[in-house]
Amino acid sequence: MAQRYHVFSLPPELLETLTPRNLISRPLPEVPTLVQPAPPVSDNARACNICLGATFSDVTEQRSHFRSDWHRYNVKIRLRGGNPVTEPAFAQLVDGLEDSLSGSASSDESSDDSDAVKVLVSKIKRTSRSPSPSEERQTPLTAVTWFHSPPSTQIGVYRMLFPIDTPALSYLAELKSMQERVEDGRKWAMFMVAGGHFAGAVVQVSRTAEDQDIPVSAKAKKKPPKPKPETSILKHKTFHRYTTRRKQGGSQSVNDNSKGAAISAGATLRRYGEQALRDDIRNLLQDWAEDIQDCERIWIRASVSNRRIFFDYENCVINKGDDRLRTFPFPTRRPTQSELVRCLLELTQVKTSHLTEETLRAQDEAFLASLPKPKAIPSATLAPAPEKAKPQRLTKEEEAYREKWSRLLDMITKGRSEPLKSFWEREGASLGGIDALIPEWTGDRRTSLLQVAAQSGQEDVTHWLLYELHADPTITVQSSGARQDDEVANESDASNASPPQGAGSRRTAYDLARTRAVRDVFRQCAGDHPDWWDWFGAARVPSTFNKEKEEARDEKKKQRRKGLKEKMREREARDREREGKQSDIDDEQVEAKPEPRPQDPTAPRKLGGSSGAADGVVGLTPELRAKVERERRARAAEARLKTLAGARR
Repeated sequence: MAQRYHVFSLPPELLETLTPRNLISRPLPEVPTLVQPAPPVSDNARACNICLGATFSDVTEQRSHFRSDWHRYNVKIRLRGGNPVTEPAFAQLVDGLEDSLSGSASSDESSDDSDAVKVLVSKIKRTSRSPSPSEERQTPLTAVTWFHSPPSTQIGVYRMLFPIDTPALSYLAELKSMQERVEDGRKWAMFMVAGGHFAGAVVQVSRTAEDQDIPVSAKAKKKPPKPKPETSILKHKTFHRYTTRRKQGGSQSVNDNSKGAAISAGATLRRYGEQALRDDIRNLLQDWAEDIQDCERIWIRASVSNRRIFFDYENCVINKGDDRLRTFPFPTRRPTQSELVRCLLELTQVKTSHLTEETLRAQDEAFLASLPKPKAIPSATLAPAPEKAKPQRLTKEEEAYREKWSRLLDMITKGRSEPLKSFWEREGASLGGIDALIPEWTGDRRTSLLQVAAQSGQEDVTHWLLYELHADPTITVQSSGARQDDEVANESDASNASPPQGAGSRRTAYDLARTRAVRDVFRQCAGDHPDWWDWFGAARVPSTFNKEKEEARDEKKKQRRKGLKEKMREREARDREREGKQSDIDDEQVEAKPEPRPQDPTAPRKLGGSSGAADGVVGLTPELRAKVERERRARAAEARLKTLAGARR
């Protein structure tokens, strides 16, 4: 079973060997090397041009130097664009690898030097390589920080245990300071609230300064006393209130804020439960105020709405900006005392693993490969976005002019005849007359005021424009709005639809009329004043309006509909009479059917019943057939009973 360590009582021998562990892509602290800016120039011919300050007395010493690991290492470093190192600096690098090489030493000691050179070169290759911007990946910050102890031990501690402003490089020093025991021991406060459940506790997570570890003697005959536990619960409390509808989720206050206050007995009970839960928690915090002030950390698990219970009220025990506040860095379950104990153990027990450096390196490479690659930043400078044209500021006269046109179009569209007439008497001349074109800034595809009235279906406004103001009905609609007008006109029913127009034909105010009443106004004006406009040509009015002909046509349509209704009634009467006669005939056939003759029981009988049994029900309704079938079966049953009675006698 793996040994478990408490975060506040780590073994001293383990602490001495711990080092912060980083990913292979992060730069490691460089080993100080005595690198000279340039190799000294020697007059002696037997000198090395790569290694710094290497001179030889004879050829044998020179050849021996060329075969040495120091020279081979400098050659490989120079090929990769690096700087050579001196012999003392190379010795320091080799000494730094002794621990890792001793943990995985081979039985072949002759290959140790070459292995050291390979490891050093690969290490320099990893640490000195500067990745391109497209290859750089931002490694996410995990909740656990890891420390490494050679040769193959790693421990992990949650970052939330350290002070908030502690940099990552100071985690190890902070971990060592956490091993110092304080006078009354370190205390934590832990609170959880969710779904109306609350659980809180004040715990001691380290021993006091007076508690000393009892040494175990090898000569002692008695069993040593059980050591005092590292953690202990000083105070705890749990309670529950009805605040959440079952299988619904979310508190009642959140539901009220989003959908409005619900009016029901259950909603009232849940609101009362929330208020009672808030009062109970605040009263408990007030009772534990002295213990909470002595706590080193305050752990709170609560939603955004529930966190208001702990802060922002009069005489609150915990301030919102307190540096001791922490959230649980792992998922938690329903707030209970057992869940608090589980979270306490999860926070105070360090994570342990036993992996070699090769395994760790493989894990790091796999982890970095799984990270998404950042998007490459294009080298070319982006063209500046074109500046939006600022809207031109209108003068007071232009604003008044636009306001007049907006009011005019609105009154015509809504059919407000009386205000329209008085407005036109005042402002008609300033707007350009009755045949003035509608300005483009209005966004209206129609061209004249008559077209607006005709398409809006305002019969009175159209009559006023044609008869009193002599509006021109021959003005055509803009071609760009023809398709839109077709779609609008097609929305009307078949009886009120405007006359069909050929594709690409010119359209006038009559073509835009959506109701029959408006079209009749055009036809009536064409009949009353045929000399005003080219009604049947440019205005596209098909014919004049004759009241007598229209009334005669309507009367003819009414008579036709009346005749069709009478024919339908006569047909229904004939169908009912035919069905009645058929039912009478069927009843007579059933009554006139002769009774079957009694047969002699001893006489021979045909299998399959009488030959006319199936013919007797032809032409009958399903109800009559069922009735005949029931009677036939009843008579057959009576005949069988008589036969049995005669045989017994």
